[in-house]
Amino acid sequence: MNELAGKRLLLGITGGIAAYKSIELVRLLRKSAAEVQVVLTGAASQFVTPMTLQAVSGRPVRQDLFDPAHEAAMGHIELARWADLVLVAPASAGFMARLANGFADNLLATLCLATTAPIILAPAMNQQMWANPATRHNVALLEQRGVELWGPASGDQACGEIGPGRMLEPEALLGQLQGRFAPGPLSGVRVLLTAGPTREPLDPVRFIGNRSSGKMGFALATAFAGAGAAVELVAGPVSLDTPPGVERIDVETACEMEQAVMSRVTGCDIFVGCAAVADYRPDAVAAQKIKKHNDRMELRLVRNPDILAGVAARTDAPFTVGFAAETQAAEDHAEKKRIAKRIDMIAANLVGAREGGFERDENALTLLWEGGREALPMMDKRRLAEQLVSVVTEHYLAARHPAS
Repeated sequence: MNELAGKRLLLGITGGIAAYKSIELVRLLRKSAAEVQVVLTGAASQFVTPMTLQAVSGRPVRQDLFDPAHEAAMGHIELARWADLVLVAPASAGFMARLANGFADNLLATLCLATTAPIILAPAMNQQMWANPATRHNVALLEQRGVELWGPASGDQACGEIGPGRMLEPEALLGQLQGRFAPGPLSGVRVLLTAGPTREPLDPVRFIGNRSSGKMGFALATAFAGAGAAVELVAGPVSLDTPPGVERIDVETACEMEQAVMSRVTGCDIFVGCAAVADYRPDAVAAQKIKKHNDRMELRLVRNPDILAGVAARTDAPFTVGFAAETQAAEDHAEKKRIAKRIDMIAANLVGAREGGFERDENALTLLWEGGREALPMMDKRRLAEQLVSVVTEHYLAARHPAS
């Protein structure tokens, strides 16, 4: 199977000596029957010529943001919508800084801001530039927003130094692109998951909430989409960008989250309850801001619906995964929760001042299922999500196709 046949790939080339490798990359992509549109920055044109790239791509090279021949049709938006995937190779330190900070001062940066297609960067720069704290900060920002980085490789550099900063070779980039478009293990599978906190209002300005940042759930949405699943993400109030290829539904309260989940769970194959849903909500919400009158104030709380148990109790229940965030004895509490709610798998994690979990970029999980467990050590939540999705995929496929 030719995974790239007919795929519309937008190749951005930024300024750097590695730009010469992009000519061979275009040739390989065209040989794989992909449609390739090259967008060249001004600095890149100092290293490779538009004429050469037009000859190998079979398309006019785009360079200018203010191009009268295309801007009548809003050319940057046209390109942003056309692409199935945007690959910037090489991606210079300057371009990464521009993208991380949302600058739209050239055609390539502008279309990257305007596209909903996945964006992949193949960094290429001096090894000291790659190690610079400013570049590390920009890398972290980009990855948090769902931008993928392939590379850099390590080795001899054009400047004579040795270290990380080499752009991946065209053959390696071709292989990763082929893998990116290959059907994933969850191709055709529909995943519904929840993420973030809920807020239960006390009055028009106050609410009861928790410390969940939503980072774990959003990382899971990215990982499930990367495995080929169709992902719907029901998100509480968080300040996170929607992962590429994921449908997002924003809610605020536990009741709103339940309604969003139950209206979408029919036909769902996998449900992951990663959200930190408030167990209780105020019995009554004040119409106006509550004023200070007494030394004490009592709140009457009522139970919120148990979304996880409600999904697992359905006759057409999907493969159901829950989370248990605990401050002590996490594994014991999680196992009791798994049994009581009759869910297929649960992920237990300790949260607190010294542990991972809430308001952190790292986490550790212990996965529990009937007759088994697996510990995933402390790591970045993106990597942790990928490992968790791998385990969930294995168990889901085994449940769907049990050994005879």
